[in-house]
Amino acid sequence: MSRIGVVGGGIVGSSIAAWLIAEGHGVTLFERDPDGLPASAGNAGLLALAEIAPLARPGVLAQVPRWLLDPLGPLSLRLRDLPGFTPWLIGFLRASSHAHGEHAAGALAFLMKTVLADHEELARRTGLIEHFRRTGSLSLFDREATLNAALAEWTETRRHLGFEFRRLTQDEARAMVPDLRGPFLGAIHTPDVWTVTDPLTILRTVQRRVAGNSPLRTAPITDIQPGETGIAVVAEDGTSERFDQIVISAGVWSRDLVKRLGLKVRLEAERGYNTTYPGHPIALPMPIFFADHGFAATPLKDSLRVGGAVELAAVDAPPNFARSKAMRQRMRRYFPDLPESGGTEWMGRRPATPDSLPVIGRHPSDPRILFAFGHGFLGLTLSATTARHIAGLITGRTEARLAPFGIERFQ
Repeated sequence: MSRIGVVGGGIVGSSIAAWLIAEGHGVTLFERDPDGLPASAGNAGLLALAEIAPLARPGVLAQVPRWLLDPLGPLSLRLRDLPGFTPWLIGFLRASSHAHGEHAAGALAFLMKTVLADHEELARRTGLIEHFRRTGSLSLFDREATLNAALAEWTETRRHLGFEFRRLTQDEARAMVPDLRGPFLGAIHTPDVWTVTDPLTILRTVQRRVAGNSPLRTAPITDIQPGETGIAVVAEDGTSERFDQIVISAGVWSRDLVKRLGLKVRLEAERGYNTTYPGHPIALPMPIFFADHGFAATPLKDSLRVGGAVELAAVDAPPNFARSKAMRQRMRRYFPDLPESGGTEWMGRRPATPDSLPVIGRHPSDPRILFAFGHGFLGLTLSATTARHIAGLITGRTEARLAPFGIERFQ
């Protein structure tokens, strides 16, 4: 079996490491902040099996000007960071076509079809027990245009994956969620939505499984150096280790290592915010999506999480927790009993490509180097599936349907 280095210990990197360990490989995990709270820790708690519509699509593009006029709306861009984001935004605009939307939906549907089975297998390999459940979800709409766009998207999702949905009246939605008392236009119920007990618990369980069976290196990685006798992973302190193969799965920071390898990638931080309340201050039997506002509320095992939205900002920009407050205020329009205080605010950096597709595949000219990053808000959802595919590539298998996720599309 190979000796493999995995750079990045978030949910994707840790899942890859755990999967490879279970298959008998020697794995070293590189994670500069193993006690930190990466993007997956603040996930909304969803296995988003139906999320195959890319963020880059005509319907979203039409709403961008309206959103950007609201600094606390579903999408914001810090103007001081606009120059750095311009190449990414140009890629986003190019990807916002009907043709790309169909291409991306088909590619993501290929991954989504095995997500549940892959999570069950990862759970078996890591000792996770009963960590996800089928709850369904409810999406609320204030505008007819938003509702109609969602109905069209769900029709496409049903075509690709077979998931059902049902439009509800206000009374039908309130019957399902009695604490829903504020005004709204209509709702959609989707029964095939799964939630997890707690994203952080899942991350820590997988990390412990890896730590118990492989070395952990915490020095920041500054370079990847291919050589005749292996791939050297070089740390900030000048030390290096050599491996048969390496996997780069370092979130948004993967772009720096990719550049060192002489490749290009469009990868930026879509920053998300949330507030997590201990216990369950309001009764939610399922996740609630606030479609016109770009956020969701999810009941976790021992808490309630309210979060989402997209902020395009530099990786090291200070957080703007006014965004968390705005989501809480907007949620109280629908659920007036939600408390303002008592929750913990959080900000995370989702690594996002402009075409909404992760990078999963081999280096175009050196198959010893593999990539697994750029999952956006689907990191938790696609973690086990990405791990299975990377393990297959490690052993030399080829999957033609992974081609849309190759880094070649950025060269």
